[in-house]
Amino acid sequence: MQYDEIKSLLLSIDDPVLKLETLMDIGKTLSPIPEEKTGIEVKGCASRVEIYRSEDGQFYGTADSALVRGIVAILLAMKAANADFSEFPALGLNLGAARLTGASAMIEYLKSI
Repeated sequence: MQYDEIKSLLLSIDDPVLKLETLMDIGKTLSPIPEEKTGIEVKGCASRVEIYRSEDGQFYGTADSALVRGIVAILLAMKAANADFSEFPALGLNLGAARLTGASAMIEYLKSI
């Protein structure tokens, strides 16, 4: 999914439980890391998160949690769209402190590449 689609979808949902379920569904759209490649593990996440960037600039990712896969999918879509990562909190996801810390670690990693 493209970031504009994700943003529009999430902002249209008021129910926090439905929003988190939608986040997990968004994670199902995440392009997995190609089998023959190895991603970079993002440090600072409670879940195991790996991100891979191909030579042509395409991003792939994985996480060991459905919820975190959704976060990875959103952040990779933001990166691909050159969106401002400061928009992430405005999506209104009801994430706990550990997930927000992990999202911040992913954002810092994505800013560095």
